[in-house]
Amino acid sequence: MINLKNKGVNIQATQASVVAGIIMIAFLFFGEGILKLFGVDISSFAVAGAIVIFLIGLEMILNIPFFREDTSASSGTIVPLAFPLIAGAGTLTTILTLKAEFSQVDILIGIVINVILVFIVLRSADWIERKIGPGGASVLRKVFGIILLAIAVKIFKAHLFGIT
Repeated sequence: MINLKNKGVNIQATQASVVAGIIMIAFLFFGEGILKLFGVDISSFAVAGAIVIFLIGLEMILNIPFFREDTSASSGTIVPLAFPLIAGAGTLTTILTLKAEFSQVDILIGIVINVILVFIVLRSADWIERKIGPGGASVLRKVFGIILLAIAVKIFKAHLFGIT
């Protein structure tokens, strides 16, 4: 997020949070149907998402862009912030797998709480950046890049090989 701001991207916390929330809620109710419509099973969706998350993690650690920048728009609020960073394949796969154990109402409450927390963090981005400074931001970026890589590997293992 700080990296996006440093690239001149105008991040709108309210818009990103609302769009991510809408994506998550829509996927809660229609996700399985959408995947079935395209003939995609949840495991295939999860593996594809794991690959994207893995590449984003590599970008964060190596500082080498894998994804082409969209130079036609100065706003990165929807892509890549709301989707796939906030409401990405990992989140959407988690929502589908939670449906096996929890009611839709419970998952919906969790989504709303998540969106509120994301909004607070996005609104606090400038304050966080000032407090940690450029060096701290660089370290934090690399740490979270490694965490993203680990999440990607876990999703990949769980859905490709059935290992948790």
